[in-house]
Amino acid sequence: MSAPVRPRCWQSDPYTDALRTGRGPLFLRRTDGWLLPLDVERWCEAPDRADMSVLGRCEGTVLDIGCGPGRLAAALAGLGHRALGIDVSREAVARTERAGAPALCRSVFDRLPGEGRWGTALLIDGNIGIGGDPRALLSRTAQLIAPGGLLLAEAAPVDVDERVRVRVDDGRGGAGADFPWARVGIHALLDHAHAAGWSAAGQWQEEGRPFIALRRPGTVVHQVHASAPAP
Repeated sequence: MSAPVRPRCWQSDPYTDALRTGRGPLFLRRTDGWLLPLDVERWCEAPDRADMSVLGRCEGTVLDIGCGPGRLAAALAGLGHRALGIDVSREAVARTERAGAPALCRSVFDRLPGEGRWGTALLIDGNIGIGGDPRALLSRTAQLIAPGGLLLAEAAPVDVDERVRVRVDDGRGGAGADFPWARVGIHALLDHAHAAGWSAAGQWQEEGRPFIALRRPGTVVHQVHASAPAP
């Protein structure tokens, strides 16, 4: 596979500084000026009830796509899973490793360890927006998961299906380079998932956050304590 150039947008000072301090404010700013708040404080804390509703559904080895500071990957280790976080931000990878989980500084579109053998993939905290094309992202994720494997994704809390260009913005004049992003609600996410070959396996909402479980066609193999593919 020919991997795209790793985006530098998430390596810009506003995002890196927010991860280092564990505090916002931080936003995605659309070209029309609209701001989407990013919940940096929650990302840097222990998993909350909504996060745990996701982690409790994970099967086998887990690939956390866009792992951020690593709260989910680290919690998975405590639940007996072997997990790997990937993120294009070096600061995010460093924080994930300090939290006790392995992580790689790579895009989901780069070559990754264990392709086609992961039991579960996560696209949480808006990460269905990675690359600005949910259908392409879902198709790529299907290449990473074993037959019968699971994808757990978080949708936008509103009925939306948009592709935009945004910048990481700290609300104080600091901003990174612009990049493509997407926001999709549950209905749009289901449509994109079906088009990419996934089967719906359940949906739920916790603390105002909507989630969906998707299954890759094939034989389901439950290996909750399986060893993760080596990086």
